[in-house]
Amino acid sequence: MKVAPIVNLALLLGIGLAGGCTVFPTPEPPRVMDMAAPETISKADQRFPESLRVDTPYASKPFNSTRILAKPAPWEFRSYEGVRWRDTVPVVVRDTLVSTLRQSEAFASVISETSPAEAELTLISELSAFHVENPESTPRIVIELHVQLIHNRSRASLCSNNFRIAEPAPGPAIEQIIEAFGAAGNTLSDRVILWATACDLPSHPERDQPRQP
Repeated sequence: MKVAPIVNLALLLGIGLAGGCTVFPTPEPPRVMDMAAPETISKADQRFPESLRVDTPYASKPFNSTRILAKPAPWEFRSYEGVRWRDTVPVVVRDTLVSTLRQSEAFASVISETSPAEAELTLISELSAFHVENPESTPRIVIELHVQLIHNRSRASLCSNNFRIAEPAPGPAIEQIIEAFGAAGNTLSDRVILWATACDLPSHPERDQPRQP
């Protein structure tokens, strides 16, 4: 019986695993993508004295993962291979909203739910779509977000809305898909800012003061 080669292979595997490595090839890490930040954000006409906390949107599977999703048919989801978002989709959406709301200067301060600071208002949301439709023919980015603005002291819902963004991609390549995701995210942010600043907020003595030029 030729057992020596088997014994030698077992010893080799044992040494490799003990050293924290493996004799099998390690796959290349996936490309990590992010939604591009807009070059400019329009400033709000008024600066509200309240601070705003943006909670991470609630999302069920498959949208609560780092996968970049395509929907080639109404009943099927697929994910792009070798590429992923830098974080889960809800966190990417939250960070995009926080960044653009800060740049708009619509509120005294804008924080995320990870901040220990207190805020007068909270933006809560539910993400129900964040994918590519018709990925191989006429790709289109679809984002659907239900939002509510909550007054933290009374826990009253001040206003709510549903947003659906449909942004065509210039082509099916992953770079073109990510570019279109960025454009769709910017459109979503603009609409959320306009909606939030039009919400009927509780009276405040400092509100309705015009922004200084």
